[in-house]
This record gives sequence, C-alpha cells and structure tokens, in this order.
Amino acid sequence: MGLELADLFREDGADYRKKYADKLLPSHRLAMWAIEHCRTERLGRQVYGCPTCQEFQYSYHSCRNRHCPKCQHEQTQNWLKVQQELLLPVPYFFLTFTLPAELRDLVRANRKTLYSLLFQASAEAAQKLALDPHYLGGQIGLVGVLHTWTRNLTFHPHVHYLALAGGLHADGQTWLPARQGSFLPVRALSKLFRTAFRRGLQKLKLLDKVPSNAWRQKWVVHCQPVGDGQAALKYLAPYIHRVAFSNRRLLAFDNRGSMESSQITFQYRASDTGQLKRCRLSVEQFFQRFLQHVLPRAFVKVRYFGFFGASVRRKLTALQMRLASQTLDTVEHQAASSPSALEPPQRSFVLPVGNR
Repeated sequence: MGLELADLFREDGADYRKKYADKLLPSHRLAMWAIEHCRTERLGRQVYGCPTCQEFQYSYHSCRNRHCPKCQHEQTQNWLKVQQELLLPVPYFFLTFTLPAELRDLVRANRKTLYSLLFQASAEAAQKLALDPHYLGGQIGLVGVLHTWTRNLTFHPHVHYLALAGGLHADGQTWLPARQGSFLPVRALSKLFRTAFRRGLQKLKLLDKVPSNAWRQKWVVHCQPVGDGQAALKYLAPYIHRVAFSNRRLLAFDNRGSMESSQITFQYRASDTGQLKRCRLSVEQFFQRFLQHVLPRAFVKVRYFGFFGASVRRKLTALQMRLASQTLDTVEHQAASSPSALEPPQRSFVLPVGNR
C-alpha cells in the first residue's frame, strides 16, 4: 500500500492539533480524526468466516467523511448516474464564476456565509441575463458545484455550473434554444455577478471589510461549450463528495522528526500546460493547505437552480421526452433528404412541454 493522507495525520496530526489548539476549526478537527481512523479497528469491522476452513477476513468500516480520499466512491457514482438521467438532448455549456484574490481573506473568515453568497450571486447573474430576450428570454437550468482549490491546493473559491444551452419561456411550455455556439456573454455576466455579490456583502454588513481595489479588478467568468454535458458531469463528479486530492498524488514523505521540518512531495497537473509538476511542502504547510478546503459542517456544496430546482424538476421528464422526439424527427427528416447532412437543427423552434 502506498503513502496515504491518513498516514500523515497519524504521524503528525496530534502535534498539529496541539500547536493550533483553539485556532483549529471543529470541522477541521473532525475531518482529521475521521481520515486518520478510516478503515481501522477504531471504527469497527465486519468479520467474514468460512465454516469449512475456519479462515476469517476482516472488513473495516469507512469514515464516510466527505473530505476523505478513500471514501464516497459509491455515492459519487450514484450522483453521476442521477445527473446523467436528467441530461436533455441539447448542447450544454460550462460556466465558472471566480472571486478576485482581494476577497479571499474575507471569505476564509466567513466561509459558510460567503460560499452561499457566491452561489446566490453567480446564479442570480446567469438567470437574470438569460431572462433578457436579447440573449435568451427564458428560464435556464443550472447545476452548481463549489470548488475552493487550485490543483496545488491553494485557496481559490469558485463555482462551476453545468447549464443547458436554452431555456423555458415564461409560459412554461415553450423551449427556447440558445444561438449556435453561444450562450451568455461573459462581460455582462461578470458585471451582474460583481453587482450581486457587492449587494450581498452590504446586506451582511461586510462591505466595509473589502479592499476598495477589489471592485476595480476583473471578476472572472468563463463560459465554454461542453457538448452533451456527459464529460462535464464526469469532471465534476469526483469532487462532489470529497476535495480535489487523492492519495495517489502523494509521492514522498521525508520524516525529519517534526511537522515543521518533515517534507511532503505531491504531484499535480498544471492547468495551463497540462504537464505534471511537483510541489514540496513541510507537513505543517501541507496540512494547512488541505484543511482550508474542508467545508463547514452541513454546508451544501451542490446546488440546483432554475428548472433544475426541486420545485420545478417535475417538468424535466416531459421536457426530455419532447426534446428527444424533436431531435429524432429532425434526424429522420435529414436522413431522408440528405444522408450526409445529419446535424442538429440550428434554427429556433417552439416546443410544447405540457401543462403547467
């Protein structure tokens, strides 16, 4: 068995907890304990015995903590399956909203509140712009996932959304497809996002704690097509029930007797070049990087907006059937007229979705 995060917590976790004592958040302390004792006798076990040969096998219980690198695989696959069943036969886009660096210290100090505001402000921006007839004129569906990390585990809070390239008219029955190859303009999204987040900070009485230059910075929003949405879901799924770190990324542990001097080396893939790189930190620094991504207890990191929301999701089944029928009719018509022209329709069309 290779090096694991649990090994590091068992080696130096007690010293880390002692050093930071009251400064260590309860959620951090709980995550450390769970990961350290995952699949050990401390959490109990199942015993399987053969009555013939009298051999026994032991299966130790998992901690099921959502930050544990060894847990939640089954839950991840279940989530992925459910989301795949909700996919509609239309193009999808991937939206990413990122907070400026000037706000990160404030977010650290108010994680639960400002993570929620990040969701609210970004979803509001996308939904408001989509309702504008100049861009789409309908209600969109969004599946949002909070990420707080870069690939080398620095603090970088942002939200990813999987969004359909189209929406429902206000009548609840008409499907409005987005223009080919486009969805929502990022400059307009950025401005609306910044305005909504600032308004939220004002309501929370936190606006005066933000450096003034934060409002002059570029609020980064990305919008890119992702085909039928399958690949985007598979990208998001591994991080639904855990953070962006797996045990296989740990390369070496140089134990020098204390967490301040002992060294950890892990690998990550650079987002700009795609090349594998190595990061070497003291164990103490590594613990700090990892634990800063532990979420507040009971925080919901996956949220649904628009017609993906629970209150209106009943429309999805009817919408799936209607869109599938529309796509099938289009393909059959193209095949009959020109077998080489099997492409999805690019014109706008009105789609009855059913009774409201």
